[in-house]
Amino acid sequence: MVWWIAGLVLMLLAICLLPLFFLLDPVNLCLSLGLMTICAFLPFLLTDPFTMCLALGPVAIYLLLLGAINLSRRPFLVSGTRDLAALGLAVAGLVMVGPMDLFFPELISIYLGPYGWILLVTLYALCLVLLLLSMRPRLVIYNVSVGELRPILAELVAGLDREARWAGESLAMPNLGVQLHLESVPAVRNVSLVSSGPAQDPQGWRRLELALGSALGSLEVPRNIRAITLVSAAAIILLFLAVAVSRDPEAVAQSLFNILRV
Repeated sequence: MVWWIAGLVLMLLAICLLPLFFLLDPVNLCLSLGLMTICAFLPFLLTDPFTMCLALGPVAIYLLLLGAINLSRRPFLVSGTRDLAALGLAVAGLVMVGPMDLFFPELISIYLGPYGWILLVTLYALCLVLLLLSMRPRLVIYNVSVGELRPILAELVAGLDREARWAGESLAMPNLGVQLHLESVPAVRNVSLVSSGPAQDPQGWRRLELALGSALGSLEVPRNIRAITLVSAAAIILLFLAVAVSRDPEAVAQSLFNILRV
């Protein structure tokens, strides 16, 4: 048992220091310290394995997917609607074990039992759909910098709308009914095309998305080394969850019965 614990500690330490193996800078140093903090406090949260799996499992998978996207050598274009929908699915477990469980109506548990959760999950899904339908158009490009995107976008815009005009980081395409500005996060190589103003043409945004996706398909970019941190965080969470479930499977089943009010 002592050797097993020692091996686990060494594995976690290696995962925490993984970003420093690729790029030694203050940002990665802070990120590694943050991963060590996760390792220090996560065991205190894993008193209920099923609840923690429900809450942190989707988050870990989301971080793993983001890390894989940023470690590729191709930019990844996604609409703001799909980007927010993926985030909504990632935090769904946190919502279930947090607000839903806290404010679960007792009358529903009496009359409907575990089927009451279907109503609450449906309510969450409807709220998420309402938010997606009400948000303004937006395009998100992962694993690309503004300097790499700007020339491609400028050439593309000139072909889509000859009356397009740039003003700094803002762009107006009157023939397409599109007005946007660029927002970037250099640390994670992420650029967003965010709509400016309420007067937007969805068809124009769709044409821009298809054309930009085709143009970015041939662009090769360097790997985002800092995405190693996302993969490391996901690996730490999944490792803790696997250990917690394997140590007490009966507690997982009992937690499932408790949360379903069975």
